[in-house]
Amino acid sequence: MRGRFFALEGIDGSGKSTQLELLARRLEQAGFPCLTTCEPTAGPIGSLLRQVLTGQIPCDSRVVAPLFTADRLDHLLNGENGLCRAVERGLTVLSDRYYFSSYAYQSVDLPLEWVIEVNRPCAQLLRPTATVFIDVSPELALARIAQNRERTELFETEDRLTRTREQYLKAFELEKDREQVVLIPGDRDVETIASDIWSTISTFLSPGA
Repeated sequence: MRGRFFALEGIDGSGKSTQLELLARRLEQAGFPCLTTCEPTAGPIGSLLRQVLTGQIPCDSRVVAPLFTADRLDHLLNGENGLCRAVERGLTVLSDRYYFSSYAYQSVDLPLEWVIEVNRPCAQLLRPTATVFIDVSPELALARIAQNRERTELFETEDRLTRTREQYLKAFELEKDREQVVLIPGDRDVETIASDIWSTISTFLSPGA
């Protein structure tokens, strides 16, 4: 049976990485073999992007957006651990970020419709069974970042995160006829959020879902 693909989204500091780990553990316990992954990837293009995000390499936003798409296409199609093949093999794939991250983060500087179009090949190859958006305020996100990390990345300012959250919501509205998106309030304790995510994800796991 073909597997499922779930993308976890949110602004930096939303807690999605923690929730991905908890969800993977629960899926494995329920008998669903999982592959967990993230974007940018650890591949050559993803490694370049991480240097851009940490300010080591200056790069124009019109270059950054297609680089994210290139990294994503390799993530989907590479012969070693491509996501398309994993889903075809019946694995449940969980990704910490997917193309809605590009829609939100890159469209702060570029037209949203253009960013969506640049990523259209990725959507045609593999659309998420569902995208889970963990919604937190930029103030809470920044407080969590300050608590858990010694350094911030390029997009981790209150103004930038506020605008990015707005673009997430705008992208969800634009793509609502093509995408299954679930918003989860992220300003609660970890266990409550994890329970809500599991309740949502479990509805997509039956053979007929």
